[in-house]
Amino acid sequence: MNQENTDWVTGMIDIAVKASLEAGEMIMEVYGERSLVVESKADNSPVTEADLRADAVIARCLGETGLPLLSEEGRDVPYRERRNWKRLWIVDPLDGTKEFINRSGEFTVNIALVEGGEALAGVVYAPVSDVLYTGIAGRGAWRIDGASEACVSDPFLRDKGVALPCVTRENYGIVASRSFRDKRTGNFIRQFCDRFEGTRTVTTGSSLKLCLVAEGEADIYPRFGYISEWDTAAGHAIVAASGGRVVQALDPSVPLVYNKPSHLNPWFMAFRDHELFEAVKDLVPSG
Repeated sequence: MNQENTDWVTGMIDIAVKASLEAGEMIMEVYGERSLVVESKADNSPVTEADLRADAVIARCLGETGLPLLSEEGRDVPYRERRNWKRLWIVDPLDGTKEFINRSGEFTVNIALVEGGEALAGVVYAPVSDVLYTGIAGRGAWRIDGASEACVSDPFLRDKGVALPCVTRENYGIVASRSFRDKRTGNFIRQFCDRFEGTRTVTTGSSLKLCLVAEGEADIYPRFGYISEWDTAAGHAIVAASGGRVVQALDPSVPLVYNKPSHLNPWFMAFRDHELFEAVKDLVPSG
């Protein structure tokens, strides 16, 4: 990106950071209640009052940018309308609703800025740990601890945020979903660990899996199941800004793209090191 576009994206992400923090505060109010009311959406996935309140907060905050919004809890915008959106926000106001319901703490607020199908920049906020991740293509990625109390201006990100990746280890790390573990993924992890002795396996929820790859805490995240664009867009942007990649598992020459006719992503792999991916691509199931 040229400097003018980089400055514009940075300004947009400052707004997204503030939106994520406000949404996180709203989520924690509901999280602190003794009982949670859980309903089912048309696809039988759970939704809570926290999902809906956070969505309203984010829509209000991002509304000042003038960009269209595609949210899991928002209006289902038909592709004939979305196809003309050069730039848009893709949002999951509460990623990891199952983790929220189970009170594991492993849920996030995801906000991504997408341009021409590319996840250009993203924000992932984990309200329970008060940790915020953000990344901008060509600029870098950061982890900010104590985010709700910190200044979220650009100078803070440079001076106080920890640049990603920030973790180095002797052995490889592989991360998988806490709530989704199919046979294909299990086989891949087992074979990976057999191939690389001492591999550390990590299980967590929501887009935190992608953030662990961005940090360097994990080297690879395989996903051989279909999840939606709002589950990955923000984390994808942060992984890419940190120097990693997120690609289609069956065609690693193609990155995940966004604002497609279908909201579902194909199988994908997130990884830090292309040489590592080349060394294990024979383990990827054929479909």
